[in-house]
Amino acid sequence: MLTGEIRGQIDKLRDALWSGGVSNPLTGVEQITYLLFARRIDEMQTLEENKAQALKKQGYVARRIFPEGKDGLDTPQFRDGGCPYELMRWSRFRNQPPERMYEIVADHVMPFLRTLGGSEGVMASHMKGARLAFTKPALLDKLVQGLDAIPMQDRDTKGDVYEYLLSMISSAGENGQFRTPRHIIDLIVRLMNPGPEDTVCDPACGTAGFLMMAAEHVRREHPGLFYDAASRAHFETRAFTGYDFDETMLRIGAMNMMLHGVEAPRILYRDSLAEGGGDDAGQYSMILANPPFAGSLDNETASKDLLKTVNTRKTELLFLALFLRMLSTGGRAAVIVPDGVLFGSSKAHKGLRETLVEQHRLEAVISLPSGVFRPYAGVSTAILIFTKTGRGGTDRVWYYDMTADGWSLDDKRNPLLPEDLLGPAPARALTAEEQAKNNLPDLLARWADRDGGERANPRTAQSFCVSREDIAAAGYDLSINRYKEVVHAEVEHAAPQDILRELRALETEIAQGLTALEGMLA
Repeated sequence: MLTGEIRGQIDKLRDALWSGGVSNPLTGVEQITYLLFARRIDEMQTLEENKAQALKKQGYVARRIFPEGKDGLDTPQFRDGGCPYELMRWSRFRNQPPERMYEIVADHVMPFLRTLGGSEGVMASHMKGARLAFTKPALLDKLVQGLDAIPMQDRDTKGDVYEYLLSMISSAGENGQFRTPRHIIDLIVRLMNPGPEDTVCDPACGTAGFLMMAAEHVRREHPGLFYDAASRAHFETRAFTGYDFDETMLRIGAMNMMLHGVEAPRILYRDSLAEGGGDDAGQYSMILANPPFAGSLDNETASKDLLKTVNTRKTELLFLALFLRMLSTGGRAAVIVPDGVLFGSSKAHKGLRETLVEQHRLEAVISLPSGVFRPYAGVSTAILIFTKTGRGGTDRVWYYDMTADGWSLDDKRNPLLPEDLLGPAPARALTAEEQAKNNLPDLLARWADRDGGERANPRTAQSFCVSREDIAAAGYDLSINRYKEVVHAEVEHAAPQDILRELRALETEIAQGLTALEGMLA
């Protein structure tokens, strides 16, 4: 967790970018990403040099990032006794005067980053757009000195610093790439509990928040994996895969993974729904995602295999079909979907829900408060959890009605509890009053008992189970309000969460009516 002092230092960098003419938050984070990467690769080579020295192999570096020699970079400005490659290291250029520093970074460090690992390498593909977006040496000097003053010796601090930087771009996009709140991601990862042998994928990864949190979870719960060479290699190179078609997001996502200890992140360019993206069908044991929804895809570019599964242009349905294709048999998925997926009346909606229930194992539907994604979107959403079996297996579906996530559900999204009591794993057990403001720990506890006492809960409870037969009888409608029974109370005596539940039921009924009307008019 970042201290107030470090947050203040990062805020100063943001203000420096703004006053220096970099007003787009996304561009600002991108510029800091390049500098953080330059600092990181210098640290990596320094570590290798220290290893060589400790093993008394002075001059032999097993993993050399910066080549030895001048290699054609012996330009006049470097003919002062210093090796050009040495001057391109963070620990060297940070001490140069601003004008000289700008010259080194703009003319040599950025081109070097664009070819790092070979022109065909993964990191080179992410860094191919690396260049400074400003021309003021004083601004570069302020950014470099500011970043250098932030202590980032340990992995946790590096990751926290970068996540705080990412909060700068929370309102800079139009496609929902980076709007999943961190505590919701943490909740989903804990629900799924990825292990050291899992292969986790997010086909619309954005800044790689799900993959980063999954990596942190595995590291926290299975620290012994790093003592086994094969397990460590799997963690570093194959365990986490992300796809996106936004090159800026790919660059930022790759850096996010690296700063959280995954040195060779598989963050790759791909339009997951497009034709030609099925070469990894059946390869992943877990999918965690909040894919873009409320959009339509051109059928000419959509994968023909997906259209055979679900004939629709709606991206939220195509992504669900994609997840089923990408999962291995026995693989699990936890994905955020708009409520319309749960009760939509089109043939594609109904067919996909029937497929999840009858051909695979649908495990849970978790209804999220409609304010979770404010101020960017007010749409009601849910978390679907399912396992790919290909031969059915749905017995009962566990439902949870989340009414509070720890933050206010208006556009301000202010915390309702102290920081250490927020999220799915608070510092201590919550009181009943605190739990009414943060349902996440209660949700996790009930999820763990979903095959036990939860089955006996009445449908008036916050969580309950619904049989496959009842879901089939309801036309495979998966919305929680189809099954939840509400004990009506006088409004003046009703608790706030009961009033909210009533309003949400009314909202769903209205949405269902509108969807049916759209179907009639189509």
